[in-house]
Amino acid sequence: MTEADKAYAKIFQPFAKAEHSTTLVIAQLGQSLDGRIATSSGESKYINGKAALAHLHRLRAHVDAVLVGAGTLVADDPQLTVRLCEGRNPARVVVDPTGRGIPPGKWLANDGAVRLAFSAGGQAPAECDELIRIEAGETQAFEPCQILQALAARGFHRVLVEGGSRVVSSFLDADALDRLHVLVAPMIIGSGRMGLELAPILHLSDARRPAVTTFVFDDGDVLFDCDLRSGSQTGGRA
Repeated sequence: MTEADKAYAKIFQPFAKAEHSTTLVIAQLGQSLDGRIATSSGESKYINGKAALAHLHRLRAHVDAVLVGAGTLVADDPQLTVRLCEGRNPARVVVDPTGRGIPPGKWLANDGAVRLAFSAGGQAPAECDELIRIEAGETQAFEPCQILQALAARGFHRVLVEGGSRVVSSFLDADALDRLHVLVAPMIIGSGRMGLELAPILHLSDARRPAVTTFVFDDGDVLFDCDLRSGSQTGGRA
């Protein structure tokens, strides 16, 4: 194993150290140098390169469940599998906070993985294994910590929040993430959808300053592994 391989392997150590009964929540976000995850027309495939996509699949292989918003299903129709690496497909979880309805798609493939839906409107495809009703919170569309508690009650303690930007931002705003992987591509888009849209702060002293490890992939993408439980933080999970 090369030194680069050893450095990359360390990124997954938190999964090895965490007890299976302890919740570990990680989010990933792929974006351009200027923080865009899609053009103004919505095109997003593919801002990041093949190495970043392979990294995402490795993350999926290390978790019990992968979670996306209903909007991501509409835009990308992701499979949410580990087909690019060895491992078991995680449970696939969709969140529909606005009650728009959860569409069918590749996430419902009958491959043995559990398929869960959280919906404010109580609508989900019949193929879904379980539908769980959620209510909007006082300050945001849904309460991430309630979703994590429901997943933990079903044995899903290691969770990957994969998208879209509003879902990832909601989990970060709620201080419900332990780690954040930001994959930055050497590309400047200049306009379009931002990767994170968080509640505003007035002072830099209120900004999150996580401990960060970086890794450069061969195709130029850079991974920022942000430990949100270390460094100078603005608070902790209740």
